[in-house]
Amino acid sequence: MPNYDENCIFCKIIKGEIPSNKVYEDDLCYAFRDINPQAPTHILVVPKTHITSCAEIDDSNAALVGHIFTAIAKIARQEGLTERGFRVISNSGKDAGQTVPHLHFHILAGKDMGEVLV
Repeated sequence: MPNYDENCIFCKIIKGEIPSNKVYEDDLCYAFRDINPQAPTHILVVPKTHITSCAEIDDSNAALVGHIFTAIAKIARQEGLTERGFRVISNSGKDAGQTVPHLHFHILAGKDMGEVLV
């Protein structure tokens, strides 16, 4: 059973309290289109269990994070992103640009993003 933070916008999206454009869902994670896309395809993948950021990944939740990457691969195939490619990013902390304190992975695709990350 997931644990939620009642003040977290992503937890509210997962619970259906805030609408989203769902792309994928299973027992452990939820994926939806970003409302402020930074690329033609911009999907957020979040664990259903509230984890604040990558800094909180440890042995107790590492399998969940591995599962999320399996889901990311499924989503990339479902969205037709595997031929041209896609980028996966997770921001951890304020200085990295994390605006929602819930672990999430951005799937970005649909344009040539080049080799530079920032």
